[in-house]
Amino acid sequence: MFTGTMIFDLLLPGDSRSLKAKRAYVRPIVAALRRFEVSAAEVGAQDLHGRAEIGVAVVAAEPSHVGEVLDTCERLVAGRPEVELLSVRRRLYGDDD
Repeated sequence: MFTGTMIFDLLLPGDSRSLKAKRAYVRPIVAALRRFEVSAAEVGAQDLHGRAEIGVAVVAAEPSHVGEVLDTCERLVAGRPEVELLSVRRRLYGDDD
């Protein structure tokens, strides 16, 4: 069994000056990520209006499948024109970890 995790650090548009406006950007991204059968949620920068951190986790039998799913998630977030992807942190955990 292999587990992969990824954290996206996002810069939100200037009009996201309230938590309600921030949620309007974050919720559709999280919903789109969940279509890939991953666990996804806002995991950090929750008190910052112009930034968001979204975490993704996936479990699979093969590390190659974990990598494919995480690559797909990264392409989805990077392709969102309404946000700027600042960084991505990725980790792979195996049976020995």
